[in-house]
Amino acid sequence: MKNRSLYVLALGIFGLATTEFGVVGILPQLAKAFNVSIDKAGWLISAFALIVACFGPFVVLLTSRINRKKMMCIALLVFCIANVFSALATSFTWMLIARMLPAFFHPVFWSIALTTAAGLVDQKDAPKAVSIVFGGFTIACVLGTPLLSFVTNTDNWQAAFYLSAIINALSLLGLYYSLPASVHTEVRTTVNYASVLRAPALWFNIVVSFFIISAMYCSYSYIADYMEKVLNVHGNMISIMLILFGVTGVIGNILAGKYMSKNSRATLLIFVLALIAVHLFLYFSDTALYVVVGLIALWGFIHTAGFVISNINVTASSPAAPEFLNSIFTSVGNFAVTMGATAGGFWIKYFGVHNIVWGSIFFLCLAMAAVIIRTRIRPVINA
Repeated sequence: MKNRSLYVLALGIFGLATTEFGVVGILPQLAKAFNVSIDKAGWLISAFALIVACFGPFVVLLTSRINRKKMMCIALLVFCIANVFSALATSFTWMLIARMLPAFFHPVFWSIALTTAAGLVDQKDAPKAVSIVFGGFTIACVLGTPLLSFVTNTDNWQAAFYLSAIINALSLLGLYYSLPASVHTEVRTTVNYASVLRAPALWFNIVVSFFIISAMYCSYSYIADYMEKVLNVHGNMISIMLILFGVTGVIGNILAGKYMSKNSRATLLIFVLALIAVHLFLYFSDTALYVVVGLIALWGFIHTAGFVISNINVTASSPAAPEFLNSIFTSVGNFAVTMGATAGGFWIKYFGVHNIVWGSIFFLCLAMAAVIIRTRIRPVINA
């Protein structure tokens, strides 16, 4: 029952992630459809993330006493309806509003799902359980994002949003019929949230995670545009590359959860260095097909592990308030997505899409600096 519940939660994450990040694969088409620049179209990603970032913890606390299963089902229903509205959009403003509305329910689902996953297993296996649920996000990269790209290239962008609505509906049905009605996370009324937030270690981990996710989405938000204009990949081949990106990401996601359980600091450092190396490879590579295939596979393998590593890095700061910390992570993560997507759009506008990798490398260097500082003063911040 426990393992099945983890995969049901992963299915729900799959539905949300397809909606939130599915537009990554069709951003160039949406920019053309609404006659806006690619950096302005990037607000379809960053505006969604900004809503989650600003309101996440507050919404989670306001809904903390409502049945957990019911809240997750409501969230998926809202996402389903919002995708239909997106498909019917006749202007960029309409599309932007349709993207922003479901964002209020996003942090509720994520925080509940991740906390429930960690609570279904022994404490030592919690990172592995979280990585399984995060697998829903990875599978969304494998199937969701490239599938929307494929549908857009073979039909139109409206069909992609209708498909996303269907995915959310299937996720909703899976949760409703498979997850026990009694599923809940403990409401810890005795937790002093102010004391949790005063912990220096938490803030160091938040800063590191913020820079990591900003780096990830500075370049990944515009991956379709980068493949088309720099790597000379076009049409449905972009969809195939996105599938490859996600497939290797599944492996990276699983390994990240495994090694974070063993040595979180070393795993974090290796991840940052590896992602810097991948971006350097992207910048200096040629456009030969076998080179592009290898780079996309390597990029996906390393990139997708970033969310799992960042989540565990933050939530391990205080085991006394897991759901609250998951909401904090969701908020910080989406602030980082906003920062990354906005910085990426800025980089494209002023330096060209090829140079966007340097924006990601800049954020990764900041993350590395924060890790080094935290390591050197560890006895002080843990006091």
